[in-house]
Amino acid sequence: MPRTIVESRSRTAVIGFDEPFCVIGERINPTGRKMLATELEAGIFSTVESDALEQVSCGATMLDVNAGVVYNSNPDPNQTEPPLMRKLIKLVQSVVDVPLCIDSSVPAALEAGLEQCEGRPLVNSVTGEEERLETILPLVKKYNVPVVAISNDDTGISEDPDVRFAVARKIVERAADHGIAVHDVVVDPLVMPVGAMATAGNQVFSLVRRLREELDANTTCGASNISFGLPNRHGINSAFLAMAICSGMTSAIMNPTRPQEMEAVRAANFLTNNDRHGSEWIKNYRPPQERSASELPIRERRRRRAR
Repeated sequence: MPRTIVESRSRTAVIGFDEPFCVIGERINPTGRKMLATELEAGIFSTVESDALEQVSCGATMLDVNAGVVYNSNPDPNQTEPPLMRKLIKLVQSVVDVPLCIDSSVPAALEAGLEQCEGRPLVNSVTGEEERLETILPLVKKYNVPVVAISNDDTGISEDPDVRFAVARKIVERAADHGIAVHDVVVDPLVMPVGAMATAGNQVFSLVRRLREELDANTTCGASNISFGLPNRHGINSAFLAMAICSGMTSAIMNPTRPQEMEAVRAANFLTNNDRHGSEWIKNYRPPQERSASELPIRERRRRRAR
């Protein structure tokens, strides 16, 4: 079974078929977060620090770090993203000790993050586009890190799941040409919004099973994409996560501060025997009065201290 090893300076996370689902916290990303983008452009990092702490407190196994701010004064990401990525990685590592996922479409920003990061981070990401393959895979090999492989190529994102599987296979094969083992390639089969494509959920579940059975590959996704544009998004996300885990998905970039979604992940871990004896389920859901302060979410700890 493939085991993707990701490390910080003091902790190891394992993404694998027989491991608990790897929750990759998505919050340190200015995309779609106007206030965070404004803060980062102004050199204010308090939200990043609090988001890092809260996500880990709520159960994140890893944290995704994205520095994609569009600066009004300098819109060139090749100039702005690398130094900001360094700052974010340094800050996040100073407040939490979980492994990181370095997230950028700018190769220079990925390398800046790799140079700053302690341990063995996950790189997000490479696609099937020729230019990306020839730029990112040598970087992945140079730093000996795992990489997220997104199933689109020069033709764009296909609605045909067979095409997306073929792109994933291509990336895995090209990675092997660079000496990168399949256990260091975590495939993102791409989640379409179910509100726009009724078969989106079934496509992902089927693709995850194929990627596991035919490529022996670990998988991930941007879980919230499934509910885009719909009401009660967290209800849909929760059901999607549980079903994806039961189909064989081994990680997701998601929001761990949403209790409903984390509950679905923990229940799926228990039901797939990746939470032995239900220890994590019991620790998180037994009555609060029976839990020690260190076991409580950060919000509950603050509430108790304020009494």
